[in-house]
Amino acid sequence: MAVRGIRGATSVETDVAEEILSATRELLKELLKSNEIVEFDEIVSAIFTTSPDLTSTFPAEAARAIGMKQVPLLCASEIAVPSSLPRCIRVLLHVNTDKKQSEIVHVYLREAKRLRPDMASAQ
Repeated sequence: MAVRGIRGATSVETDVAEEILSATRELLKELLKSNEIVEFDEIVSAIFTTSPDLTSTFPAEAARAIGMKQVPLLCASEIAVPSSLPRCIRVLLHVNTDKKQSEIVHVYLREAKRLRPDMASAQ
């Protein structure tokens, strides 16, 4: 079994805790569904980042709320690149899987679809 990375991103309209948590829950649920992850034990760890303009809450709280209580989670701030997408939440899940890298589904929602127009999930 290999450890694979699964990327995802979404955005919010405002820096409000409930909006960040809701968008993060939506993103995580879509990542889990798209990659057929049914047990949180399959997830090795998750790294969340937010653009520097999001400071009202930790996206990892949304992961805990959906049941990822034993998964190691980390939150960090993205580099403040002038042309980067504002109000953006990103995640990198590390999962144990038998899937090939080409079978992994990365998910980009809302305005974050612009980050990866080459991804089928962004269409």
